[in-house]
Amino acid sequence: MKKLLIMCFCLLYVATATAQQKKFNGPLADSLAKLVVVDQQAAYIPTAELKKLTPEQWDKFKDSVFSTHQKILSHIFNQYGYPGYDLVGKKGSNNFWLMVQHCDKWPEFQQKILAAMKIEMIKENADSKNFAYLTDRVNLNTGKKQVYGTQLTYNTKICQALPRPLTDSLNVNARRKEVGLPPIENYLNQMSTMHFEMNKDSYQKRGINKPALFKEEKNNM
Repeated sequence: MKKLLIMCFCLLYVATATAQQKKFNGPLADSLAKLVVVDQQAAYIPTAELKKLTPEQWDKFKDSVFSTHQKILSHIFNQYGYPGYDLVGKKGSNNFWLMVQHCDKWPEFQQKILAAMKIEMIKENADSKNFAYLTDRVNLNTGKKQVYGTQLTYNTKICQALPRPLTDSLNVNARRKEVGLPPIENYLNQMSTMHFEMNKDSYQKRGINKPALFKEEKNNM
């Protein structure tokens, strides 16, 4: 935790430096890269040390990481606006977006980021696929249906990924194509397969030896 606080302090120092629009900010990109490592540990990939935590300690750690990161991301946004490719490179911009994805407790903040990201996306200074994922995340977090079907739930009786509430499902693939995403059937099958592999022992104990897949559509991106 001390390392996290030190890293956060360093990032705040970088973010409060004089903003130079349209000039690559290497220190900021580097700081985002370090922060996203901790973000991924809290979201998906705990270290061996973190796996020793009790459920209560784990929840406290996750809340601390996401809360701290939200404050830092907000500070960066207030200083620079949405950090696009020109400011922090494609990887840095992706890292910023990824951490915003995990700010579900702050939907108003996510909405603000989404609006700014849209402007950068139109200028081809931000990733359209990432924009789709954040759009769906914001919609679900504010009681609306998703647009692109990126956010999923799982039918664990047959091991099948399914989209969470989705508007106009008949035309979802047209919307996905516009932002560079593959057909939803292909995406769901990919996620079902990943989910099966991650939980293979559990499924096989119940006699399920493969995921339930949809008929795939041609990917004409």
